[in-house]
Amino acid sequence: MILYGGKLYGTEMQTELLGKLEKRIDRTLAYKTPDRNIVISAVDKLARRIESGEFDGLIEGFAPDKVQFYKGVAVNAMKRESTEKRLRVELPEELFSRSTDGIRKVIMPLGTLFHIAAGNADGLPALSVFEGLLTGNVNILKLPSADNGITIRILAEIIAEAPELADYIYVFDTPSSDIAAMKRMADLADGIVIWGGDEAVKSVRALASPNTRLIEWGHKLSFAYISGYEDKPTELTALAEHIASTGQLLCSSCQVIYLDTDDMADVNNFCEEFLPILDSAAERLLKTDIGETAELAVKRYCTKLETAAGYRTGDGYIGSHCSLTPCGSSTLELSGMYANVLVKRLPERFILPVLRRTKGVLQTAGLICAAEKRPRITDALIRAGAVRVTHAGDMSESVIGEAHDGEYPLRRYLRVADVIG
Repeated sequence: MILYGGKLYGTEMQTELLGKLEKRIDRTLAYKTPDRNIVISAVDKLARRIESGEFDGLIEGFAPDKVQFYKGVAVNAMKRESTEKRLRVELPEELFSRSTDGIRKVIMPLGTLFHIAAGNADGLPALSVFEGLLTGNVNILKLPSADNGITIRILAEIIAEAPELADYIYVFDTPSSDIAAMKRMADLADGIVIWGGDEAVKSVRALASPNTRLIEWGHKLSFAYISGYEDKPTELTALAEHIASTGQLLCSSCQVIYLDTDDMADVNNFCEEFLPILDSAAERLLKTDIGETAELAVKRYCTKLETAAGYRTGDGYIGSHCSLTPCGSSTLELSGMYANVLVKRLPERFILPVLRRTKGVLQTAGLICAAEKRPRITDALIRAGAVRVTHAGDMSESVIGEAHDGEYPLRRYLRVADVIG
């Protein structure tokens, strides 16, 4: 399905529609920019319609966590008060102020954004386009393969609320294997917004011309760091619930639990204590389909056999619904996910030299420690490259106005023109 000029078309129309798109975009960029208040109002109205239950029939077949996302995180991000807060933080009035030395500053949209969204975060494609609209850009969106149809519905409803936005939203259900179509969309763009891992980013770099801005929101790695406790049972339960509820699938999900120690005995003791807590949380909160459940069961059973046969060094801690793997190295890396967590040593004095090795991919650090240590360790984590430090149970909680991977997205979708004389 294609959304083009406010109308829906079948995918067989892709070549014809792409052939006409450059003229449409040029005409739009030459004569108008969308009114930001109209964008905010249209998206706010849609958010409240979703909140009221109008779209329940569309999302009722989704998994509970996806329903919660649409009716919670996405709705909150789309409301007027949230959008206006973001604008105050990311695009404050002083950014648009005129200089007093004869230079007039004009803030303009980048032009056309080509959004290539990942499929691991439902709602992300529509929210990415929303950011493009807020900054006055024309938006071309390639749907992820796992999209369930709700993205086109959301964007079509935004256009229904504000028909003048039809010239700023184009959505194509194009497979990534259709290189010719992808290249055509990339050539039309002034900036390419790519959400995905290293391979996806490499593929897009190959598509983009040298004069096209790449705005990369690549996969990141997050971790928990434990150096004492304020309320041990509560903090460990919160960490376990975070791990289980996210399935470790988000960039902000805990992949590694670091302990402030250089003694492997401490790592093993922690695993013994934390395993039943994590197992209980996974039983209640971990969401997997039947195929993923079967695959995880086989992996855990193979781990037991490999350990018994001596093919694995060191014992893993295997629960009914999770596992903990004590590791000798301190390298930050991706875990097995779905409540399969790596546990490693990282004395406080080594935080910076160890974590700096993964600079550029660090995101959230979930910190558990005694209150008097928190400022000092927070500073060490930030200096090492972490861009978010939270309580461990809140690692994936979204806060309106926070930066995204250490940057303010809306600023990346704009350009500055100076008028002199």
